[in-house]
Amino acid sequence: MPTILGQNQYGKAENRVVKITRDGATHHIKDLNVSVSLSGDMEEVHYSGSNANVLPTDTTKNTVYAFAKEHGIESAEQFGIHLARHFVTSQEPIRTARIRIEEYTWERIEAADSNSRFIGADEVKHSFVRQGQETRLTQITYDGSSWEVISGLKDLVVMNSTNSEFWGYVKDEYTTLKEAYDRILATQVSGRWRFNWTDDDQRMPHWEKSYEQTKKHMLQAFAETYSLSLQQTLYQMGSRIIENRGEIDEVRFSLPNKHHFLVDLEPFGLKNDNEVYFAADRPYGLIEATILRDGCEPRIPVDLTNL
Repeated sequence: MPTILGQNQYGKAENRVVKITRDGATHHIKDLNVSVSLSGDMEEVHYSGSNANVLPTDTTKNTVYAFAKEHGIESAEQFGIHLARHFVTSQEPIRTARIRIEEYTWERIEAADSNSRFIGADEVKHSFVRQGQETRLTQITYDGSSWEVISGLKDLVVMNSTNSEFWGYVKDEYTTLKEAYDRILATQVSGRWRFNWTDDDQRMPHWEKSYEQTKKHMLQAFAETYSLSLQQTLYQMGSRIIENRGEIDEVRFSLPNKHHFLVDLEPFGLKNDNEVYFAADRPYGLIEATILRDGCEPRIPVDLTNL
C-alpha cells in the first residue's frame, strides 16, 4: 500500500447546551458550547468505509444533552470529565476522548428595589444579562488511564491608563517609534493554564473556585505591575497564578498589544497632555510566552488558535 493513515479523530463540534437549575424561585444558568473529538481503532472506516467501530457523531451530540440532565453541570471541567470518561469506558474501539468547552457567563439582573411591588420587581431571581467580559474555556483529554485538563479564557480586555513605559529598545534605520515614559497599556487576554491533576487517585481541584481565583490573581498582577514592557507584565501575570494556585503547573498567554497613540492636536492649537488617544486595532504587537512551575515540562501548545 503506497499510503498509510496518520493521526485521525472525529466527533460532533459546537453542541450548544443551556442547563437551567431551578432552586425554587431562584434559577441558575450554565451555558456551554461543547465539542467532542474521539480517536482510537478507526483505521478500517478510512480504508474500507466500514462503520463497525464508529459511534455516530449524532450519538455524541445526544450524550451531551442527556448528561446535562443526568449529571447536571457543576462546572465546565467536571462536565467534560464525565463525557470523556463515558466515551472511553463505554466504547472499546475509542482510546482517547477530547472534550473542548466554551462557557458563556450570565449574571442576575438586579431589580430597582427588591421590596418593590411594581411589575418585574420579583424577576431578579430568573432574569439574566449575558456578561461580555470573557469566554471561559476548558479542554479535557482522557486516554483511559490519565487526564489532561487545560482551562483558560479568551477575549478579556484590560487596560492600565498609566504606570506603563516603553523605552531603551533597539533602534535602526527603520525605527520611527518614539520612546514612551507614560503610556496606555491595553491587551485582550487569551490564556490557558494546565492543572497537575492527572489521575483519579488524586484529589480533584474545585474547578469553579480555581477559575475565579486564577482570574483574580491574573488581573491583580496586571493592575499592580509597573510595566516597562508587555512581556514583563505577562510574566508577572503567569507567575502570580503559579505562586498562588498549587493545582496549576503551567500558564501560557497570547497578548496582543492594543496600541493607543497620542493624537497630534497642535494643528488645532491644542496641547495634548496624555489625554486624547487614537485606539488602533491593527497592526498590533503580539506577545506570547509560557510560564512554568520550576521542574515542570511545557505541554500547552505554542499556538493557542485551536485550543
